[in-house]
Amino acid sequence: MHRLFVLLLSLGVSICAQAQFNPDGTAYKLVWQEEFDQEGKVNPAFWSFEAGFKRNNELQWYQEPNAEITNGMLVITGKREQVKNVNYDAGSTDWRRNREFGEYTSSSINTRGKYEFQYGIMEVRAKIDTAMGMWPAIWTLGITEPWPSNGEIDLMEYYRVKGEATILANAAWADEGQYNAKWDEAKIPFAEFLEKDPDWPDKFHLWRMEWTEESIRLFLDNELLNEIDLARTVNPDGFNPFHQPHYILLNLAIGGNGGDPSGSSFPRAYVVDYVRVYQK
Repeated sequence: MHRLFVLLLSLGVSICAQAQFNPDGTAYKLVWQEEFDQEGKVNPAFWSFEAGFKRNNELQWYQEPNAEITNGMLVITGKREQVKNVNYDAGSTDWRRNREFGEYTSSSINTRGKYEFQYGIMEVRAKIDTAMGMWPAIWTLGITEPWPSNGEIDLMEYYRVKGEATILANAAWADEGQYNAKWDEAKIPFAEFLEKDPDWPDKFHLWRMEWTEESIRLFLDNELLNEIDLARTVNPDGFNPFHQPHYILLNLAIGGNGGDPSGSSFPRAYVVDYVRVYQK
């Protein structure tokens, strides 16, 4: 714990609280919250872990020890360290199996089977790591159908688009053909945020989703980044994946769209203060 606390301080992370969304005067009430106020391990009643290599030809090996709670914050730590791939098969054509080792580690947690919701307001206060190679995300997936037919909502992604650091706010659903997705994307160059505030990477920020039967609106620090019309988000079979419950994912990927991490110093830290869901 002491090591993580020192890491937070060295990264300039404030550990003070921020006022929550206030639904007074509206029909919305707080229905679920994760304040990360217990020290140590992530609460298994709320969260499950992914393990190993997972998506997008990323470099990190996901494992539980890289997610810890300290001083009321979830800290997902990205490390440069070699780990044995327990699924290694030298003859496999699957990148998840033909790498003998992972050269980086991180964590990915989710609420699948433990908490899901349909419609409402979701708010996450977090400080993301913007170093080269980092790919932090706040997202949701629908509980039925394989991806992308289940629907994906990206409240926040940060990665490189054509080499340029970018903040993204997206939704994806199925197109014709297996594993083909349609996207409604907002891609804002990170330079725009830095122009407004050169200290932006050292601060916590608020990501918010307002989800109704008609639309999904994605905000960053109360600025609307994207609005998705759910009349358009229909899979070829007629199923609308945003008219079903979704579960929550928080993860720090390394490599892939995040860029080459080899020149970045480690460890890295993606810090989440809270996750809150409000519904009518």
